[in-house]
Amino acid sequence: MQKDTYLTITNPAEGEYTEKRSKFLSFAFHVETAEEVKAFVDEYKKKFYDARHVCYAYMLGSKRDVFRAVDDGEPSGTAGKPILGQINSHELTDILIIVVRYFGGIKLGTSGLIEAYRAAAAEVISNADIEERTINTVVRVTYDYALMNQVMRVVKEEEPKIRLQDFQMMCVLELEIRNSKLETMLAKLRLIREAKTEVL
Repeated sequence: MQKDTYLTITNPAEGEYTEKRSKFLSFAFHVETAEEVKAFVDEYKKKFYDARHVCYAYMLGSKRDVFRAVDDGEPSGTAGKPILGQINSHELTDILIIVVRYFGGIKLGTSGLIEAYRAAAAEVISNADIEERTINTVVRVTYDYALMNQVMRVVKEEEPKIRLQDFQMMCVLELEIRNSKLETMLAKLRLIREAKTEVL
C-alpha cells in the first residue's frame, strides 16, 4: 500500500554545537515553498552578517523530491550535504535547516567539518516538535438536493474533512480525505448515479 503520511516539524527550533572553538548555531523552520526558504536564508544572512558561513539544506513536498544543500563557501560537500543527511535520516520534509558558523581560529579539516555540521543539524532536529501528517486529496461532489441523505451517509462512513458546503440550486461538497481511504470513498460516491464526483 502506498504510504500516505509524512513527517515535518511544527515550530521553529534552535540548537548549538561547539567544536575547537568554532561555534555552529542551527535553526530549523517549517517551510512549504522555495520562496519561504529564500526569505529565511536572506533574513539569517543579514542577522548573522558577521558569521563566516551561513549554510543550509531543505526538503519540500510529501514525496520528498524537492531538496537542496548549500555549502556557502565551506569546502564542497562538507556543510549542506551533512545537514541534508540529517533531514533524510529523520525522514523529514517541508523543513529548512540553517547552520551559522563562527570560526574559532582552528581549522577542522574536511571530516571535522562534516561531523560538526551533521551534529549541529541533529541537535536542532532533536529540539524540534515533529508531527506526522497525512497526504490528502480533495474531492468535489455535485448533486441534487434529493440525494443529500445518500451522500451524507458516505461522508459519515468515510469521515473526510468537509472543506466546503454549498447548498444552492445544486449541492456542492468539497471533501478532503487521506489517500489510503480515497478509492473506497470514491467507489461509494460513484454508486450514487446522479451525483457528479471529481478529484481536484
